[in-house]
Amino acid sequence: MGEISVDRQHLDRLLADSASTYGAPYQRAFAELAEAHRGRPVAEILPLLRCAADEALLGFTDADLREQAQAISTGEPYVLRVTVA
Repeated sequence: MGEISVDRQHLDRLLADSASTYGAPYQRAFAELAEAHRGRPVAEILPLLRCAADEALLGFTDADLREQAQAISTGEPYVLRVTVA
């Protein structure tokens, strides 16, 4: 399970259903990658996740992104614990 801290004012960078007009919510990007890349190798998924996290200006660690890529690859659910500051 991954864990990230997000400032309340930047929650829209993470959640796709946010009321904000911010253009790169990570939740949407993750869901699209999960649908399109299920079963693909982790090494193929990892740079795509890194790009999505960078576009959303989220500070995921390499280990977090690797866990997420593994979940997409295997089709397993991924749980992210978000702490809002």
